[in-house]
Amino acid sequence: MNIPLSQTSKFTTPEPSEVEFGRSADGMAVARVGDLVFAMVPARDNQYLLASAWRVSRPLANLKRDDFYSHHGSVAGEAGFRDRMFEQAAHCRELQALARRSVRINCNTPWGASQGATVYADGIVSHTTAGHGGFKLSVARNATVHPMLRADGGWYEEDAAWAIFALTFPDLFTSYEQKCADKTVRDSWPDAWEAIHGRSLLPGESHEKDGQAFAHLHAGDWIVISALRSDHHPGMIEVIATIGGKRDERAEERRFLVPSDDYAVGRFGFVIDETKHVAYDGPSSFASWRGRTA
Repeated sequence: MNIPLSQTSKFTTPEPSEVEFGRSADGMAVARVGDLVFAMVPARDNQYLLASAWRVSRPLANLKRDDFYSHHGSVAGEAGFRDRMFEQAAHCRELQALARRSVRINCNTPWGASQGATVYADGIVSHTTAGHGGFKLSVARNATVHPMLRADGGWYEEDAAWAIFALTFPDLFTSYEQKCADKTVRDSWPDAWEAIHGRSLLPGESHEKDGQAFAHLHAGDWIVISALRSDHHPGMIEVIATIGGKRDERAEERRFLVPSDDYAVGRFGFVIDETKHVAYDGPSSFASWRGRTA
């Protein structure tokens, strides 16, 4: 099950002893929660990323950036980092109260032979394989999944479809997992989420729905599909754009020059403003354009 630690949720503040905070040898905010250590890693533009490592027993003050190898998205400063650590502690505490059992089951899954399994409840099993994994629901359990989300055969892969299972059987998951599952369903299957909850998702509540709205709004605009710094025009970004951002071979491509200070790619791409950004047919920094006739 792939649950992003970058998601926020409400949680019960644990006892102070459940989280150990500190500062790493290279100055990062770090914390220990059970067998995991976490770090607030500096990124570009004054942003921070949440990173973790498992079973690192050394004192927090001795840790460095290279000790952390798993990444979980962004974190909003030290206050946000502390909140997430308390959230993680609450998640660990709730996990201990659930009746999940590790077992061995000899069977094949859509992702290969099962190498390990966790029983969540009767008729609900999570399998891991050499390369992937997911949940298997019995026929009776699968029948309770909403028709818009139900998978034939009862298999739900671990990257996103696990959230369908968590949405259907919330009592088998921690509060943190339920919040992550809700966001995953909103982002991936917004129509189903709206049908289940009886309301429309607002802008900013679903990545998929926001992407659809962006595509509809800019269906007739030039949208950048590739960009690099111009070797021929210092301070400019040379871009290749197509109408609607289409990437198929039949799509017409045009080049534009965009001032470097203007080029900030949003969630769904950079839209060319033809009143500001100059169409360009001169010497190109793109290898694929060299030798083309203007």
